[in-house]
Amino acid sequence: MKKIYLLALLLCCLIYGAQSQDTTINQASIRNTQHHIPEIIVTAEKAETNLQVTPLSISVLSARDVHESRIWDIKDFSALIPNLYTGHPGDLRSVVGIRGIATSSYEPAVAVYVDGVNQFSLDSYISQLHNIEKIEILRGPQGTLYGRNTSGGVINIITRQPENRIHGYTGIDYGSFGTQRYTAGIDVPLIADKLFVGGSGMFQVRDGLFTNAFNDSQYDDLKISQGNYFLKHQATPRLSFLLNLKHQKHLNDGAFPLAANIEQAFAEPYVLSQNRVSKMIDQTVNTSFSTTYHGERYAFSSQSSYQDNYRYYRDPIDGDFSEYDIIAVVNNYGKAWNRSKVAMHEMRLSSLSNTNAKLRWNVGLYGFIQRNPVKQGTYYGDDAGMYGVTITNVTDIHINRLDGHGFAGFGQLNYQLAPSLEILGGLRYDREYKRQQIGREFVPDGGEPITTRTDTAASDTYQNLSPKLAVRYTLSADNQIYGAYSRGFRAGGISELSPDPSEPPLVSYDSEYSDNLEIGSKNMFANRRLRVNATVFYTRIKDGQIPVLVMPEALTLMRNAARLESKGVELELYALPAKGLEFTYTFGYTDASYTDLSVADHGANKDLKGNKQIFTPKTTSYASVVYNRELSSIRDTRFFVRLENKTIGKVHFDLANTISQDPYNLISGRIGVQYKQTALSVWGSNLTNKTYIDYAYDFGAVHLAEPRMYGVTLKTSFAGKSIR
Repeated sequence: MKKIYLLALLLCCLIYGAQSQDTTINQASIRNTQHHIPEIIVTAEKAETNLQVTPLSISVLSARDVHESRIWDIKDFSALIPNLYTGHPGDLRSVVGIRGIATSSYEPAVAVYVDGVNQFSLDSYISQLHNIEKIEILRGPQGTLYGRNTSGGVINIITRQPENRIHGYTGIDYGSFGTQRYTAGIDVPLIADKLFVGGSGMFQVRDGLFTNAFNDSQYDDLKISQGNYFLKHQATPRLSFLLNLKHQKHLNDGAFPLAANIEQAFAEPYVLSQNRVSKMIDQTVNTSFSTTYHGERYAFSSQSSYQDNYRYYRDPIDGDFSEYDIIAVVNNYGKAWNRSKVAMHEMRLSSLSNTNAKLRWNVGLYGFIQRNPVKQGTYYGDDAGMYGVTITNVTDIHINRLDGHGFAGFGQLNYQLAPSLEILGGLRYDREYKRQQIGREFVPDGGEPITTRTDTAASDTYQNLSPKLAVRYTLSADNQIYGAYSRGFRAGGISELSPDPSEPPLVSYDSEYSDNLEIGSKNMFANRRLRVNATVFYTRIKDGQIPVLVMPEALTLMRNAARLESKGVELELYALPAKGLEFTYTFGYTDASYTDLSVADHGANKDLKGNKQIFTPKTTSYASVVYNRELSSIRDTRFFVRLENKTIGKVHFDLANTISQDPYNLISGRIGVQYKQTALSVWGSNLTNKTYIDYAYDFGAVHLAEPRMYGVTLKTSFAGKSIR
């Protein structure tokens, strides 16, 4: 693979040399058209900048990309972005990994922001996507501006913003497995330039992808509803206020459709045999209030937000994935439990980015308060003896109360040393406090609770510094190269050490740190009809947080027991070779291996040095061809077709590298016709009906991803005249 690194480095540092060869292209035909790649504005640095001059690895998905590629969920990002992988065990809470930086705990390695609000953890997660304006995916650590849990990167989701005219849309999708998806939204300016109100909603149902052979029924039926509502007041041309409410409700009859092992999953794909079927109810509410002021020389912004998630299983969930009554998971103990609440506030002061000043700056403060009481039981049924459990028909209940708070201060400076040379430096300080209180009790069927561990508490404080340094050199108006160092961290915490009352109950683990070096180039060629961006990166993880799952108690212990090195390359190419024709190609290569890894194995330490990182394909690639043609026979009508191919390399799901998925391709497509603002299209995904694993637990249970899906979409939009 040394040849790949050498070629990539040459591509990043020397690709601008191709500009001198552009004369070989038919320049006359290019000049005769105004068809070119438009400028893309991003907010990756918490200020508006041009994508092509922002010195970091960033990909942008437009509203059109999201719609035409049928990106309904965060899980659909896999391989669409270089070196990005997502997967979930059947509950729509995706684990996201970028460049070999991934996690399977409740402290993500990749942070998700929606309209500037951090989706604090998997317990406050808005996963469904609709009414999207654009999505920015930042690869590499982003600790300086974004703080905790950004050691792998940031996904920044931006929904449609209001304007001075009425705008609305409706959409209907019908597809296989009884899929029905309805979307609608409207924005209304109540008072021109002053007061705006709007909202959008989504409702989706789908029959189960799995069959439960135990009772010959469908398994994994789901219903999802989501809403996004806002009220904006433009008090003055410089001062504005925005109130936003988002909610999502996920009902799943048969959550966690898991096969006990790989052999069982592929022997009878999408067939389970489980004696329990439970409905999972997962409800999330996010609210925020934002203030923005644009002065003559600076801008001020303030955002307060609150997130509330309540998730429970109406009946116990099958924990042994079989027709036997061995183990079930219980957590329906009322709204006082399994309800995560987080309040956050951030305020920033920054110079205006649209000035010609040599120095630009951005400083801010951030704080949060967290409450997360968890009560979960493991029920041992009539057949628990098959797992060596001598006591049956009893529930072993674990109680965990987590309280935390933290604050941070950050700043970043951009200085133009010369017309073609810019340097960037930033630093962030985070301080976080956590207190965890645990208890344990046994409840025999029909009996009274028996306390086996009285409440035990532990607390700890964590401090983190996240520096950043970057240099950008402008070769020409359309060609840039940059080099950058950045650090991110995954927050530390407290883990239950042992279920045995004779053992120490709690142990603290430190933050995990990610240090990244990268060299990149961003280029436009052929009169801005060809964009080529490339990156070479090297990342080191120290104090890696390693989860150890203890069965049958289902306890996850976290330890700082790993070091990891990840290195690789990324390429993004977008071209407009002819009128109506678009071509996109992305490629990612990641070599992520543990240089130090020790895990507990049957009472002894097992050395897994050299093993590959979990949830990290060795390669990812994505290619799409889009063709649009105006129909001369019918005015205001166009025909369109889109063909896509994703390739995902081998993925490991456990640290021992014994559970893995071999490389696979996924082919998708869409074809349709649009008349004015109304479009009718037919789509299909995984057209070859590839059976593959997208998620697996380290104890062997696996989840199969979606089989072939197809359907039809009808969407229309309307916009009134601007109101003045």
